Amino acid sequence: MIAALREQIAGAGFAVGWGVLSNVPARITSRGFRAAADRATRRGGPTVRQLRKNLRRVVGPACTDEELDALVGEAMRSYARYWLETFRLPKLDPAEVIARVGRQTSGTEHLDAAVQAGRGFILALPHTGNYDVAGLWLIDRYHQPFTTVAERLRPAWLFDRFVAYRESIGMEVLALTGGDQTPTAVLTERLKAGGAVCLVADRDLSKHGVEVDFFGERARMPSGPALLSAMTGAALLPVGLWFTPDGGWGQQIMAPVGSSEGRLRDRVSGGTQQLADAFATMIAEHPTDWHMVQKLWLADLTPPKVPD
Repeated sequence: MIAALREQIAGAGFAVGWGVLSNVPARITSRGFRAAADRATRRGGPTVRQLRKNLRRVVGPACTDEELDALVGEAMRSYARYWLETFRLPKLDPAEVIARVGRQTSGTEHLDAAVQAGRGFILALPHTGNYDVAGLWLIDRYHQPFTTVAERLRPAWLFDRFVAYRESIGMEVLALTGGDQTPTAVLTERLKAGGAVCLVADRDLSKHGVEVDFFGERARMPSGPALLSAMTGAALLPVGLWFTPDGGWGQQIMAPVGSSEGRLRDRVSGGTQQLADAFATMIAEHPTDWHMVQKLWLADLTPPKVPD
């Protein structure tokens, strides 16, 4: 009963966001979301506490508590900006958005080479910046859609709304669960046909992912990107996204990772670790734009042992 009520409240909040906030002047909504992020930071609830633990691992012990406090505050503002842009993006001029992203993009030579090879490519991203904006840029650059996977949200109509929103941009969105085919089967088909796949890949939802070293601790990340690359021969490219101070967006496309030699298990394990290393490099450069407010490291996921 309580869970259902929470879902209804959350759904109502998103409905207000899409139906009202998208029509309110940006200067007003920006101030409101910024103020809400600051209030959440001061309250220090579970989301903020977990974000702080995650960012502490990124910046290390040399960062003072005061510096970490400021970092967490800016990260919460960045997270709020992501949600505000989710509601406002349908109202923005796509050509202007794409142009601003293009001015702050590096590594396009790696992506162009993968496209020209014609064997499909996988863009693997951490939870940074705004991937919907990056998706607009990608579709415009190559004049073709790409396929991605989304976790089912509740209530069901909210998930359907998110899917419709992203399909309006030009994405093909597969549900993580409950489809006629498994996402892996569909993604394999798309890649073998020379298509494009984009996957957020810094948090494992299956509990059967690959253990990696991430900022000096053990974490688990999804095996899907490296497995798909190994099975199809598609290029696996790590990508980092961030917000720029002038209200724009930046992105870095890194060189392909993974290996075409060795046992499948070793190739998947090695490719996933290489992704983790690339993610760590990009997150360390833009820590405030990493919106990881959930538990990620095994030390947080594993309950402490109770003494006998």
